[in-house]
Amino acid sequence: MDKPVDRIFTASVKATQQRLGSRKGFARREAAGSLFRREIDDNLAAFIAERDSFFLATASAEGQPTVQHRGGPRGFLVVLDPTTLAFADFAGNRQYLSVGNLAENDRVCLFLMDWANRQRVKIWGRARVVEDDAALAARLAPKDYPAKVERAIVISIEAWDINCQQHIAQRFSEEELAPALARIDARIAELERENAALKAELAGSGR
Repeated sequence: MDKPVDRIFTASVKATQQRLGSRKGFARREAAGSLFRREIDDNLAAFIAERDSFFLATASAEGQPTVQHRGGPRGFLVVLDPTTLAFADFAGNRQYLSVGNLAENDRVCLFLMDWANRQRVKIWGRARVVEDDAALAARLAPKDYPAKVERAIVISIEAWDINCQQHIAQRFSEEELAPALARIDARIAELERENAALKAELAGSGR
């Protein structure tokens, strides 16, 4: 396999970088080996384990693209080995856009977001649909998650990259906000008790 960067920085991309003035900087990073790794390291594995959703891009044989959201409990996107990901494909709206595209074009791109920390990761690879492996389906099915697993999708990674934080609006999920809200609720309850006690004290003094 060629270098991961060569899969992503095609001749057309490099020509555009040259025309718009960014090619020299990226060339230095390519030479230093700091762009587009293939194997999952510990930091990326931890990042993936915390995600409860991602976006999956596929395309038809003619190149018509589509992007689908995939969601589930945290960690439903599973690292099988340093260059392989997989997830249980749950029953949905039955359009089967991704599955249909993968039947004729196995190229995919995954887009993973951590809104709270303003981080994003892109993963490129090739995917295959697995519909007849009960052991794999059982391994990927999240425990106590009320969804029907229709198939497994296994992704062989060709490249991944962490993008900068620029232009990412910070957002928090209900789960992420819960600890802070609990502290606020506790403080409000404490102040209400203090207020009630002061009112009782004032009433008792006849003021």
